[in-house]
Amino acid sequence: MPHAVREVMTMGVTAVQPQASLVEVARLMRDHDIGDVVVARGDDVLGMVTDRDITVRVVAEGTDPQSVSAGAVFSSPAVTISPEDSTYDAARLMRKHAVRRLPVVADGRPVGIVTIGDLAQTEEPDSPLADISAAAPTR
Repeated sequence: MPHAVREVMTMGVTAVQPQASLVEVARLMRDHDIGDVVVARGDDVLGMVTDRDITVRVVAEGTDPQSVSAGAVFSSPAVTISPEDSTYDAARLMRKHAVRRLPVVADGRPVGIVTIGDLAQTEEPDSPLADISAAAPTR
């Protein structure tokens, strides 16, 4: 039975403005032990930058991450979901847009993140993805 996204999402959002450098974004990821940062202008979610975006779109190209802004590499358009939507809706959106994370937006403001791992832990708790997602991060 599907749950509401609010029941499985990670509360809170780490966000930057589009002009933030990717070094700043990477440091936030390191300091908060996360793999994604929301790019927003005020409360408006514009998109997301993931650790993979930084690696593939910038570092692998030999570009200096200090000279590139989050606004230059974020995934857009932002695919968001409401905390009241179901986990089924979240999985459908992830499949449709080939994303692993969705910013959760309530009343026009980002309030959390739901990941494919969150869905696995809730909907398929015995799956390998659920086990991996529940494990403590490695450093």
